[in-house]
Amino acid sequence: MDVFGIHTDLIDEHESFTKSGTVIWDARIAGFVEDDLAAKSQWPDPWLSLNPFFADGGQVTDLVRDGVLHPRCAEIFQAGKKETSPRPAGR
Repeated sequence: MDVFGIHTDLIDEHESFTKSGTVIWDARIAGFVEDDLAAKSQWPDPWLSLNPFFADGGQVTDLVRDGVLHPRCAEIFQAGKKETSPRPAGR
């Protein structure tokens, strides 16, 4: 599942819906709406989190090894990560 692609599609659909709902005759209001849509104030950036209530899928290093996750994930997602530890400790 491409959550970022879904996020982009939702924004595009919402923007299309917002623009097609009414005809704005006042140029000042139309400008404000266009600026607001361009600023993306109606939707925040995507938010992802790990949920401990899901079934354990294995260690990140195992998932990287099996090709389920991108290799960079082994460097990004690790327990007790320190700025000076570029490689995972397997947790």
